[in-house]
Amino acid sequence: MGRLEEVRIYISPCGLGLGHVGRCLPIAEELRRRGAEILFSTYQEGLEYLKKGGFPVVSAPSMRMEVLEGRIDLKMSSVKGGLKAPPRFLNQVRVELENMRRFEPEIVISDTRLSSIFAARLLGLPSTSILNQFQPIVPRSKRNFNLSKIADGVLLTLIGGGWALSDIILIPDFPEPYTISLDLLRIPKRHRNLVRFVGPILPKRPEECEGTVDLPGVDKGRHLILASISGPEKERIPLISKLIPILKEFPGDYRILLSMGMPRLDTRPRTYGPLTILPWLPDRFRYLKACDAVISRAGHGTVLQNLCYGKPQILIPTPGHTEQYANARRAKELGIAEALHQRDITRDNLLRAVERVIELGIYGERIREITSKSPGDGVSNTIKAIEELLGRGPMRGVTEPSTSACRVHPHPNMV
Repeated sequence: MGRLEEVRIYISPCGLGLGHVGRCLPIAEELRRRGAEILFSTYQEGLEYLKKGGFPVVSAPSMRMEVLEGRIDLKMSSVKGGLKAPPRFLNQVRVELENMRRFEPEIVISDTRLSSIFAARLLGLPSTSILNQFQPIVPRSKRNFNLSKIADGVLLTLIGGGWALSDIILIPDFPEPYTISLDLLRIPKRHRNLVRFVGPILPKRPEECEGTVDLPGVDKGRHLILASISGPEKERIPLISKLIPILKEFPGDYRILLSMGMPRLDTRPRTYGPLTILPWLPDRFRYLKACDAVISRAGHGTVLQNLCYGKPQILIPTPGHTEQYANARRAKELGIAEALHQRDITRDNLLRAVERVIELGIYGERIREITSKSPGDGVSNTIKAIEELLGRGPMRGVTEPSTSACRVHPHPNMV
């Protein structure tokens, strides 16, 4: 147990989708293993997931983005949420203050939630932010040009300054020039001393899981493709609906496993030719280790997990989700992935992308090159940062960012 025994730690991840909660869970599990007492605060999908996971969790109010036919609608989000955003944020801070006063933590860990950082600052508590974006990206187009101009001014300054209220900012990524979130890390020089690259945070490391699966045809030399679609339900369904008829028509030398990310549904598989559909994969990482390639969204955690498991990927960013577009573009630049717009997906271009990443050896070479540059285990390095803030040990093995690496933009749900 040792230095973290009986330490009370408040963990506050963004609850939209499961990506932020998913990377906080292995940290919480290791902290609890070392004797710490944990309380989570989150909302929406993250709240429901944690309730089933055995950790104590309190509900927090959330901000949300409007979704239209699987596409994040910035105009509607601005119209519906713009005027209400300040009072909603203040309400979030109020709730976080109440939760922290009741729990009396010794440290606060926020994953992309500003309200928790503000509350910790008001209470004089040490805090750390886990981030892969520093400021939000609003796409520049004629339709939302005025919105993007405002965001690039006031909003970006306020949000960036908010993260800088943390004592340490942890980036769960590879250092430059291999950073997946490089385009999202435009960090002002005055804040760079707060930043640490800790490496990818994985719920399960490749060496911890077996790489065999019981799926008909896989043992006969067929390529196994894992299509794992994550994110909020309104964003998932349009892509899943588009993929199912396409994947049914793939050649017989492929086996495709489509996971819909719906743990509440019946888990019995349905098979249509080369395609097997599962509402939920309880042990996704076993299939990730066994597969030959991955079809997925382009969330930061998803891209890093695919990369760390050595898998080439076909990335389909959520329409309108600027962070995912940046991640997909960066992964393609690094030579570890192909990227497709959701609107452009056809049977032929998806099959060509799959064949390309499997058959061309350059993808595997780039993956091996990048993973060899990891600063270490992201969970262990995060724990070291927590110990430093608690005054219980020096931080070692955590990579400082280079001066040129620090450029960013964040997700609009950093609340």
